[in-house]
Amino acid sequence: MIIQKIDITFLGIFVQRGCYNVGMARLTYDDLIKKHLEILKSLQVKSGLFLASNKEAETGYDKPWLRDNFYETIAFEVIGDWKTVEKTYRAILNIFLKHEEKIDWAIKEKPRESYKYIHARFHPETFDEFWESWGNKQNDAVGCILFRIGELENNKKRSIIKTKDHIRIVNKLVKYLAAIEYWHDEDSGMWEEGEELHASSVGACVAGLRSVSKLAHIEVPVSLIRKGEKALDALLPRESGKKFVDLALLSLIWPYDVVSQEERDEILENVEYHLLKERGVVRYKGDKYFNKNEDEVSEEAVWTFGLSWLAIIYEKMGEEDKALDLIQDLIAIDTPKGMPELYFSNSPEYNVNTPLGWSESLFIIALYEMNERKQESVSKK
Repeated sequence: MIIQKIDITFLGIFVQRGCYNVGMARLTYDDLIKKHLEILKSLQVKSGLFLASNKEAETGYDKPWLRDNFYETIAFEVIGDWKTVEKTYRAILNIFLKHEEKIDWAIKEKPRESYKYIHARFHPETFDEFWESWGNKQNDAVGCILFRIGELENNKKRSIIKTKDHIRIVNKLVKYLAAIEYWHDEDSGMWEEGEELHASSVGACVAGLRSVSKLAHIEVPVSLIRKGEKALDALLPRESGKKFVDLALLSLIWPYDVVSQEERDEILENVEYHLLKERGVVRYKGDKYFNKNEDEVSEEAVWTFGLSWLAIIYEKMGEEDKALDLIQDLIAIDTPKGMPELYFSNSPEYNVNTPLGWSESLFIIALYEMNERKQESVSKK
């Protein structure tokens, strides 16, 4: 805890008071980034996929998720480690190719059972699906992968789609989203729970389709995007019929950027007013996952990556003071094992899913971008 207090002093006093000491503050950032990159890298297996948490996790988190890999690799994009990113996405494309027949069946006839959908978790080496029930119907997991493939090809100039097989399977993923009618298809969403029409899932698919529509050889009907945009407009600012505010809505601001400025501000206001806590962000009101109370009604757990998510958004909005406050809070809750999935409400205790790869990645991104911004500011003086 002494080290954490020193980190906060460096970040808080030296930066906020305008006494930005390049050597001291940069060392602090670099040390933190190095530590968490090593932790995150330790979650990558030979195939290129990242596990959600450590290999010893007995909670089921010793497996790769499509969505988690999407977020886990962004940290490596930010630091320019394209070898790691490309290896992961080659593995993801190989997953879809392995299950191409299942995708073909879904395209031919809209699935009526959740097990007929593309699953969100796969074996890290064989790429087989895990068949046990785990909210397998998660449309945003497909949308986010399409989004990143398009972003990497277009904006980062990385060659992800390298073969005719890749072109074919990406086109089939587009047809898959059309076949399941994603714009009004109820799924388990980001939190893998009850099936509803989720704004975060629809938004991920809209972002994915927009992104790959810019690629040569990928055919995306304009009407397919428009249907999602219309559905999203009808849902916002709610996450779903049952959830007024939800941490998952932050994804529509970053990384997807599918909301207007007015919608962005409303989402941020709602999340901060209703869900933001000292050690993290509640996923949604009434969340029972790792609920500390016996009644399972109150005391929702707080997710650490919620703080990183908000910090990243505020950094991109140019609101450095807000971002810095959040980063200070993150440093205070860091652990020797890395960033936890969550802390129990009003408690210094964190759960067993530590480190969580997703949390590691977002923390690295928040730290790295703040450091880069400060370095640019110093160089201009």
